Amino acid sequence: MEEREGEVRWDGLCSRDAAARAAALDHIGQAVLRRGETVAPAAAATAAAAASARAAAGLLAPGAAARDGLSAALARLLMLSKRCPFRDVRERSETILGRVQELGIRIPRPLGHGPSRFIPEKETIQVGNEDAMMHTLFADSFATLGRLDNVTLVMVFHPQYLESFLKTQHYLLQMDGPLPLHYRHYIGIMAAARHQCSYLVNLHVNDFLHVGGDPKWLNGLENAPQKLQNLGELNKMLAHRPWLITKEHIEQLLKTEENSWSLAELIHAVVLLTHYHSLASFTFGCGISPEIDCEGGHTFRPPSVSNYCICDITNGYHGVDENHASPAGSIPVKSVCEVEALMEKMKQLQECRDEEEASQEEMATRFEREKRESMFVCSSEDEESAPARDVSRHFEDTSYGYKDFSRHGMHVPTFRVQDYSWEDHGYSLVNRLYPDVGQLLDEKFHIAYNLTYNTMAMHKDVDTSMLRRAIWNYIHCMFGIRYDDYDYGEINQLLDRSFKVYIKTVVCTPEKTTKRMYDSFWRQFEHSEKVHVNLLLVEARMQAELLYALRAITRYMT
Repeated sequence: MEEREGEVRWDGLCSRDAAARAAALDHIGQAVLRRGETVAPAAAATAAAAASARAAAGLLAPGAAARDGLSAALARLLMLSKRCPFRDVRERSETILGRVQELGIRIPRPLGHGPSRFIPEKETIQVGNEDAMMHTLFADSFATLGRLDNVTLVMVFHPQYLESFLKTQHYLLQMDGPLPLHYRHYIGIMAAARHQCSYLVNLHVNDFLHVGGDPKWLNGLENAPQKLQNLGELNKMLAHRPWLITKEHIEQLLKTEENSWSLAELIHAVVLLTHYHSLASFTFGCGISPEIDCEGGHTFRPPSVSNYCICDITNGYHGVDENHASPAGSIPVKSVCEVEALMEKMKQLQECRDEEEASQEEMATRFEREKRESMFVCSSEDEESAPARDVSRHFEDTSYGYKDFSRHGMHVPTFRVQDYSWEDHGYSLVNRLYPDVGQLLDEKFHIAYNLTYNTMAMHKDVDTSMLRRAIWNYIHCMFGIRYDDYDYGEINQLLDRSFKVYIKTVVCTPEKTTKRMYDSFWRQFEHSEKVHVNLLLVEARMQAELLYALRAITRYMT
């Protein structure tokens, strides 16, 4: 890629070779300092008369592009100084920032505290302090994406899952596949925008442009090719009401003459849409902070005496104490026995299972009751979601959502897993049309579902399989998906109201998730355990969406 005015080449920093990184850092340092010298206060004063003359003639000041380019480069350097897994890059980035500051130019500082607004920074892995296994994961992620993002820094609580997640995402976005690279990132933008997830939209806008995407497409879905516009309806239904997808919707996409999708392309698109819908759930469910170099992640304003200024407050950044009080720090007395009570219920349910089994009719009745009740689980608080940049231009029909559906009391049909399952049907269909992806997804589903450390809060040697299955099946129940061999009566025993509110919000309307909801369930549990819950939510949601889409594709094919 040719270097243009206002741009710096960063690609060399992703190399695993220290000499190649050093050469790239030399180039970056020189380019940034050259720009800095053109906009430094002294240079600006010298150019003031010329700039005034140009302005009078109706011309742009020559330094405008340089200033914008410099600000973006300084934000990138700030991110690298804090988030790069290679120590040489962190240190040199900090040095370059220091030299720019010596020119009299204000350098940025991070906003917020760590990768999550919900988890205290001191309880997350600090870049530079990770063990060898985590360092390998970080280096792989950085080499692939050119960044170590906040999602990765929160997911790394569970390295086995993170490795599978990164491998799958890398394959979907960058390896050989039916869709061109810029389409993949644009579909990611479309999917994330359904939940107003500006965090993911910002990342993929940058990636879309980096792989040569047309900037005009970013002005709105109507500016993208008709083929992508046609995907809007499927995106909308998958995100909010996947049970409405029929083979006719699939046929419409595959039969629209010059704008038609191939089956392989459609499978790739469906997997990307479901991946980013569920990743939006994780982003909001774990309170992921904006990336340091993105909008909302840094500021050029100086800190006030109290370490944050009024501009930070209006952007939702408050004091450390308010945002990052540890759950264990202010646990009400009634929650002290929460874990023991949950463990006792698990023990009693296991004993009941051993003694008697409900009839098929009773099991079906319990499922229908739980499905119906799940429609009316909602927060009693009228809370505002975190402020976000308007992303509605990336999708149509902003009023369409899960909440509208439940409010009108419409019925979710029952989808029996015995008739169409991921293991027996979906897996082979994906693998046939998009080789290896079925295998990658299957591995990721299994890791999330079976992941356990046999702990619950402070208790060790605990079999948590019953609890994990209740969470997974509750999510599928909200989507109308029924397992004939599961007693849905267990869900009400194991998941209390605050936990159900959190699950329902994160899965169905993630943009409404608040820190209060996150703090209010499992108050004695570790943050890593709450992140574990979010992994279950991500994968159960993704699989539910996939089941409906793949069933419709199978019906179309037969």
